[in-house]
Amino acid sequence: MSVPADFAAVSVEDAVRASTSYDQLRVADGALYWLETRPESGGHGNVMRWRPGEGARSISPDGFDVASRAHAYGGGSFVVADGTLWCTSDAGLYRSRRGSGQFELIAQGLVGDLTVSEGELLAVRESGQGDEIIAISLADPTQVRMLVASRGFLGAPRPGPSFLAWVEWSERDMPWDACEVWIAPYLPGGQIGSPRKVAGGIGESAVEPRWGPDKVLYFMTDRSGWWNLYRWNGHTIEAVAPIAAECAAEPWELGYASYDFLADGRIAVVVQEGPRHRLVVVEPDGAVRPVDLPYTSIKPYLAAQGAAVALIGSSPTAAPQVAVVHLADDGPWLEVLVRSEHAELSSAQVSTPTELRVGVPGDREVVALVYPPTGSAANWCAPVIVRAHPGPTASCLLRLDWQAQFFTSRGFAVVDVDYLGSTGYGRSFRESLYGRWGLDDVNDCVAVADHLLEVGRAEPGQIFIRGASAGGYTALHAVSEDGPFAAATAVSAIVDPDRWTETVPRFQCAHAMRLRGGAGRVHAASVRRPVLLIHGVADEVAVVEDVRELADELVAIGVRHELLLLPNVGHYVASSSLAGAALEAELAHYWSVMAVAAAGADQRAASGSCWRT
Repeated sequence: MSVPADFAAVSVEDAVRASTSYDQLRVADGALYWLETRPESGGHGNVMRWRPGEGARSISPDGFDVASRAHAYGGGSFVVADGTLWCTSDAGLYRSRRGSGQFELIAQGLVGDLTVSEGELLAVRESGQGDEIIAISLADPTQVRMLVASRGFLGAPRPGPSFLAWVEWSERDMPWDACEVWIAPYLPGGQIGSPRKVAGGIGESAVEPRWGPDKVLYFMTDRSGWWNLYRWNGHTIEAVAPIAAECAAEPWELGYASYDFLADGRIAVVVQEGPRHRLVVVEPDGAVRPVDLPYTSIKPYLAAQGAAVALIGSSPTAAPQVAVVHLADDGPWLEVLVRSEHAELSSAQVSTPTELRVGVPGDREVVALVYPPTGSAANWCAPVIVRAHPGPTASCLLRLDWQAQFFTSRGFAVVDVDYLGSTGYGRSFRESLYGRWGLDDVNDCVAVADHLLEVGRAEPGQIFIRGASAGGYTALHAVSEDGPFAAATAVSAIVDPDRWTETVPRFQCAHAMRLRGGAGRVHAASVRRPVLLIHGVADEVAVVEDVRELADELVAIGVRHELLLLPNVGHYVASSSLAGAALEAELAHYWSVMAVAAAGADQRAASGSCWRT
């Protein structure tokens, strides 16, 4: 295959280097801070600081990886107080005094969700026996107090007026299934009083508590079927702004901030509707006013200061940016602080996705994002890569994806599928995959692939499926039955749901228990198409032994496959230093499968029945 003569394909180096991630926005000491992760630095997290006139610069010591493994996926891994950076790594909690350039270990263990209170630091600390909320004196870090303990999980310790709020969920649940908001009397330096549950429980996920400037407790709950903003005034709970959309992200990580308070009494909120995000402002009277922005994807990290709110936004033509939205009376204006595009990519031609809806049994639709081949004609037909997102409680995102562009610039179409179980469509949709994993998700991906074949966007033998983590499980089952897919790529794949319940991190055990019961283990004898297995040897979420065993079984029965093991790489291959090797292997896999059927493909191309680059 070739690309249009006037277009240079996105190189593997550029695709990887463009995958810079920004997370965990915070405002402190009159500055804006965030966590920046670059694949070329080995995926290490660096804390960045931005001040007017100073620009952005790293305040992390060289070579130090700011990260948290609390609850496996981390979050809330740094905070700044009085010029001192407090942050977490695999070893525990550290602090770095202003100008010292060195970190001092304060507390060992898995720590996350750092929050500054009056003269102290609050955090969640995890162990094999459960969670604790701890308080550490900023003046004397040797003073560590345990405030709350649970055999389950804790999060979001948020100090308020003489109270402490937090969330709690049991080891039998995921936080998006059943999560509770609690409060207790509390004064910094002391212990908590008698706790009281405010909201949440079986069938309700209440998350992201925080105290408003009106001294009222706000939180998100999906009691209506959607995560919406509510408040509790000490007596009653009321909806702040009912919206038929998700106003909170699925809480895979600690420290999310899907809303924040502006100085004039308004509240900025991120709203997700399917694959799209938007920013709205809730007025004091409850009216919801949309904010016109060039972003279709906004991360759950808002940080308000005065009448402005900082966010991390992107769109199909703009890679992630850290920006400040000034919400002035005469209309909002946008100030972009940093962006992840490199100069050589900023002028590159990109493939812009369109939204596709495909009807399936059960009187529902499957939503997919279709990236056509870069520079293709309106009536394009091309080899297609269908992608099943991870999670499976995640979703497609309408944003610039340079790894998708890597393939579209080489003549492929890329299609992301929001299969049953995805977030962004309400609680009922999210729960519907429980006990059906490997069945309904596969059926939705097949339905999209069949539709593309029917309308002439793809041809038999040239449509592939790939997925990472839970999506890898979906991809493997999709080629374990007769269907439209000619091959599969499974990255960091889960192979056996039953065994996964025994090896999965503590945080995700309940998820594994609820998902299983559908298609079951991926059996080598059932695999009917070539597969590429890519896996990090250091993966702690989906252990490498399972995929090695599957590869050995495929060898024994002669099923065509490839196994690429990545040393020192964990669960997130795309953000690792070997992401480029994984991309090149995936591309070679599809080309190899297509080469096997080259004679038939050449005949179809000669007949003019399908567009070719």
